[in-house]
Amino acid sequence: MRAVAGGLVATLLAAWAALVEVFWLPLRIGGVPVPLSIPAALAANLLLVSLTHRLTGSRVAAVLPAVAWLVVVLPASQQRSEGDLVLTGGWEGLGFLLVGVLGASVAVGRVLATPRPAAVPAQGSGARR
Repeated sequence: MRAVAGGLVATLLAAWAALVEVFWLPLRIGGVPVPLSIPAALAANLLLVSLTHRLTGSRVAAVLPAVAWLVVVLPASQQRSEGDLVLTGGWEGLGFLLVGVLGASVAVGRVLATPRPAAVPAQGSGARR
């Protein structure tokens, strides 16, 4: 039960982080862009995928934060019928997408590359020495 709750919390946290990162993207101080979203996307994707794998022990569950991040970010890059566009095609938006996807890919790759724990033979399986 703890593993399921941990995976669910990490996935919801990834979706929340993606939403916050998308709205941080146009942050400017004195007219100068301050792309806090780019390092935040990298850190969040690396940490949440690894944390989910550690909490659940499941490779499939570890991929869910990366998928949740993409589910939030990709629609933000699409123009709505009203003309609204949150994630623009400037260097900040493209850098955010690139670094976020790269961080998620590296984290998922690490999780998938970890060896599975060796199976312990069941007692009373009939195998004798």
